[in-house]
Amino acid sequence: MSIKQLKSGKWQVTVTWYDSSKKRHFKRKSFRLKTEALQYEAQMQIDKSKNMLSTRGNEPFPDYFWKWFETYKEANVSDRTYNTYLNAYHNLKKYLDGVPIAQMDRRLYRKFIADFGKSHAKSTVRKYNTLYHACIKDAIYDGDVKRDFIRNTDIVYDASRTKHIEYLNIKEMQHLTDYLENSLNPRYTSKYMIITALFTGARLGEIQGLKWKDIDFTHHTITINRAWLETKNIFKSTKNESSKRIIRVNEKLLEILNQLKKENTQPEDQVFLQQFNTIPSSSAVNKVLRKVLKELNIEKKGFHFHSLRHTHVAFLLAHHIDLYIIAKRLGHADITTTSKVYSYLIDEYRVRSDDEIEKILNNVDSESKL
Repeated sequence: MSIKQLKSGKWQVTVTWYDSSKKRHFKRKSFRLKTEALQYEAQMQIDKSKNMLSTRGNEPFPDYFWKWFETYKEANVSDRTYNTYLNAYHNLKKYLDGVPIAQMDRRLYRKFIADFGKSHAKSTVRKYNTLYHACIKDAIYDGDVKRDFIRNTDIVYDASRTKHIEYLNIKEMQHLTDYLENSLNPRYTSKYMIITALFTGARLGEIQGLKWKDIDFTHHTITINRAWLETKNIFKSTKNESSKRIIRVNEKLLEILNQLKKENTQPEDQVFLQQFNTIPSSSAVNKVLRKVLKELNIEKKGFHFHSLRHTHVAFLLAHHIDLYIIAKRLGHADITTTSKVYSYLIDEYRVRSDDEIEKILNNVDSESKL
């Protein structure tokens, strides 16, 4: 590491180091004042002693993000999640193409979020921001970035594009359940999967991955400890560690699932295997769901299989089930995730609860006079 004065009068700092493979690297940076150069040299000495000098600082942020995804995330994501990361990458390319990750700062990132958010829904901006932040946290850990330029960035979004969560009301849920129960066919398991989602709130991949050994007919529970990757027809890990859980289920669901069990069923067999030993795909089960809703004259724009999970939550909230219990049932790491995802639903039922609270409090005075 050295400092020298150039003919221009500026002071140049040259930093050299070796990476883990013993390859030599160097970089130079010039300053107007010698004191600035000395400060920079001192910081580089500290970074060098902590093995925090990186060769990836000049890599464009979008490219760094995608390589991070390929290295740390791609192996365990579903097709849907893959497309989310891909779209997040394309938006970085659109707004920050060519910008080195080392040059990213809070102001530049805030401008990106503001520009991107003008034409996107709150959920989209929040989701992408979370993905970018996870990347930068790892970049800091790997020594490729020094500061967290995403932390505490406020979200800008187009309120007109923000959609409310689609779910069925209690009456619609009952109609759907009755219809499905009366039209079940063990050779085609999509309807069984729909009922299971309504009664458990489980994700599609979790339901696809269920084995008979996961269903405890004696203690009325379903254990979720894996998911199904339909594009490769293989099992994969759940979305995260908190997604591994045991769900208490009702007698009706167990009776329905028992219809699927055959005499030669083995504990390792998947629950929802169809007549050709295949598991219904996302497109197949959604096709059945749309057809059933149409026959019931239930019009829900954008309603899909994951909306059954929302319906399950709405049903529990309507019956005053504690949010913490719902979070654990859904496999959320903490109640914060649940409250963010279902904030619209929670606010809707909070108004009803407030009305009940007011009635209860109004009774305090009358009861004291008895």
